[in-house]
Amino acid sequence: MKAILGIKKGMTRVFVDDKSIPVTVVDVSDCKIANIDEKQGQIVLGLGNKKNAKKSLEGQYKELGFVPRYRWVIKGDVLEGLKIGSDVVAETFNKGDVITISGVSKGKGFAGVVKRHGFKGGPRTHGQSDRLRAPGSIGAGTDPGRVFKGTRMGGRMGSEKVTIKNKRIVDIKENYILVSGPVPGSNGDLVKIYIAE
Repeated sequence: MKAILGIKKGMTRVFVDDKSIPVTVVDVSDCKIANIDEKQGQIVLGLGNKKNAKKSLEGQYKELGFVPRYRWVIKGDVLEGLKIGSDVVAETFNKGDVITISGVSKGKGFAGVVKRHGFKGGPRTHGQSDRLRAPGSIGAGTDPGRVFKGTRMGGRMGSEKVTIKNKRIVDIKENYILVSGPVPGSNGDLVKIYIAE
């Protein structure tokens, strides 16, 4: 499996055949192989440097020399030729590759049903001044006499793991991967890019 960790830097656009294509810039400069577990067939990718790491983690990443801030355990079939501490570079991928990318979406706090679930809201007339964005009825009365689990209501929105398939790598420039369209998360957030083989 081809995989890499990166930091979302922001969005821009590139011109291909006189067409403007919106892209997200992902910085993959610090991604390293942090650990290799040959028995389990696992590779740990690491990014950044964790401050004030626990001693148990320091022992686990002793060979690397530091504890990575972000860690991602991958089941790898091919473990030959990989060394702990070696860089995972942007050239692992090719221009035009179709990838899967995942990250944590932006947190939007406590949101109502109109924003969170796309409800229409109440009528805008006949004195309904306080029902514009209300959910309306949530149950049927005496029978069943309760509100069903999973009923769509207001609540915390965002800050969830989001995975988007079939994104395309538009270009690779030094340590930056340009991915077509938007990517989950704020600027400065961690994203995982991979091709499942």
